[in-house]
Amino acid sequence: MATPRGGAAPTGPDRSPPTHWVTLTLLLLALATALFLDGYSGNGFRRSTTASSGPSAGIEGAGPILDFSKRDPASVPMPPKQIALTFDDGPDPRWTPAILRALTRHHAKATFFVVGAKVARHPALTRRLLAEGHELGSHTFTHANMGTASAVRRNAELSLTQVALAGAAGVRTSLLRLPYSSGPEELTRGDVVAARSAARYGYLLVASTNDSRDWQRPGVPAIVARSLPSGGAGAVILMHDSGGDRHQTVAALERLLPALEQQGYQFVTVSQVIAQARSAVNPRVSTAARIQGRSVLGALTVSRAIAALLRWILLPIVLLAALRAILVVVFAARHVRARARTVGGYRPPVSVLVPAYNEGVVIAATVRSLASSVAGDDEIVVVDDGSTDDTAAIVDGLALPRVRLLRQGNGGKANALNNGIRNSRHDVIVMVDADTQFEPTTIDWLVRPLADPTVGAVSGNTKVANRGRLLGRWQHIEYVLGFNLDRRMFDILRCMPTVPGAIGAFRRGALAGVGNMSSDTLAEDTDVTLALNRAGWRVVYEEQARAWTEAPGSVGALWRQRYRWSYGTMQAMWKHRHAVRERGPLGRVGLPYVLAFQILLPLMAPAVDLFTLFGLLFQDPKPVIAYWLVFNGVNILLGAYALRLDGERLGVLWSVPLQQIVYRQLMYLVVIQSVRTALSGQVLPWHSVPRQGDLRVG
Repeated sequence: MATPRGGAAPTGPDRSPPTHWVTLTLLLLALATALFLDGYSGNGFRRSTTASSGPSAGIEGAGPILDFSKRDPASVPMPPKQIALTFDDGPDPRWTPAILRALTRHHAKATFFVVGAKVARHPALTRRLLAEGHELGSHTFTHANMGTASAVRRNAELSLTQVALAGAAGVRTSLLRLPYSSGPEELTRGDVVAARSAARYGYLLVASTNDSRDWQRPGVPAIVARSLPSGGAGAVILMHDSGGDRHQTVAALERLLPALEQQGYQFVTVSQVIAQARSAVNPRVSTAARIQGRSVLGALTVSRAIAALLRWILLPIVLLAALRAILVVVFAARHVRARARTVGGYRPPVSVLVPAYNEGVVIAATVRSLASSVAGDDEIVVVDDGSTDDTAAIVDGLALPRVRLLRQGNGGKANALNNGIRNSRHDVIVMVDADTQFEPTTIDWLVRPLADPTVGAVSGNTKVANRGRLLGRWQHIEYVLGFNLDRRMFDILRCMPTVPGAIGAFRRGALAGVGNMSSDTLAEDTDVTLALNRAGWRVVYEEQARAWTEAPGSVGALWRQRYRWSYGTMQAMWKHRHAVRERGPLGRVGLPYVLAFQILLPLMAPAVDLFTLFGLLFQDPKPVIAYWLVFNGVNILLGAYALRLDGERLGVLWSVPLQQIVYRQLMYLVVIQSVRTALSGQVLPWHSVPRQGDLRVG
């Protein structure tokens, strides 16, 4: 049909500026940025290690504090009987305070080489380190391997850590310890390149003389033994205050510090070793730098909150999808058993109504197929709704028995159907779209459930006829796996939301009781079905009543059709929203189900897809890949079950994973567009779909 249902026809197509797409794009970009920030800043939260990789740079005999600003690196040795305690990978809200308590008990100061991303997460703890007299050095922003990182990555790791320190504590640092490195002799060639690059920005590289290797958790005695210097020599001791379980580190400190004190060692910081004031290695920053740092920390806080929210949202989405899969299988099996007990033989005379507007390409095949499905006193009423092509002439020229043609001015599909109802003779009305063909036994099966006087309408089984191409195949899968499985469940639960316009049978009295077809929405089929439910009529599904319809053959045509369906469904749901208060199965199950799975979940889909990509890029990809494989495996199994129930071949299942990647996104965008239109209060015109006449029945 070509005109809007209800209200005046617009003068042309919707030409409003696509500001909602701009808004959606900006929102997705903002979300992607937030996820990127969270993913990048969390990329270093891994198990600690000081195991280096790569060819050695051959630095032997150097002191643990190195200056690579000159061609030949200078180093500072540790004076005898002096201990510089250093801790990597923090700050950590659990282990750093425990280590601070141990240091305080023994009046020891230390240098903490912090990870910038953790500074951003724990700014108060960072300030506490400074307040208790300790020093801060950089351990990069994400614990990156600087020896293998690109120049851009190296600069970003250093500058972001400085920004985090400025925002958290108002300081910067001139001390650097490279992740995955320990003593000077273990520095790789790549490490030296990174150290020389950092030296241009004023950094001193701080290595170690005694690596406790506490990240291996070898036991408290082993950590203490590795940390103790020999022969009264000075030492830079490397330990960790984050990056894993640090029980052994804390316990080892409680033994190590008293032992060093008894041997006459003095605890110093790196600044004391190089004879500088602490303010020289941790100078205060300008107000502008502090504001910039706080802004970055704020952005990271927001990004973490968004990522956490998406994690919480993803869980119920996964559970809902799993629950739906279980429910549709259980209820489909019950539906098969219930239909097997249906008594046959009920076949009243029917009036078949075919509303048609510019359907010249398909109308002849449709009417001929209907003529083969009617018998006895049945009639076929074609209502030409002011077509501007040869639709009416083609129907006239067929000269088939039991076929009548009604002509009217263009008034919309609902108006055409009501005209057909007024001018039809029988108490059972079968409504058929003009692009749909019936099998010879379709009507016999369709009207059989009406033998039950409580049944007011019957939904038939709509099949996609033009499934030769990929787009048609995807729609075929959608009809069988989505629409028809859902209808089986709705039938059992007595809350069928839609008898499709392509094929449906109605009692005349039931239609009259709800005012026949309404022009209030663009989905007159959903509107009238919801009205019948609310009026107390049962609406059932008969899978043996097959109707073959021509699905849209192009993306543009599919968009127009689904946009109308989605928007019309929202209109109908809003019109019948009071069903929720009526406590019937429609309000308790039907409408909430449609709201959840046809509106809310599609609205969340772009964010969920972004979060999935985030998981692949920044987290362990194995769970994400496993989820995707399980999700598609369940869909394939569900599809196989649905296809078997419908007597279809299983060969189309190969396209299910590809459907999830491409077709699903298009359907989500349709829902987003429809929600935008509904919220704006805009009147959507009827979007006709061009016909190809490409139908293969059976």
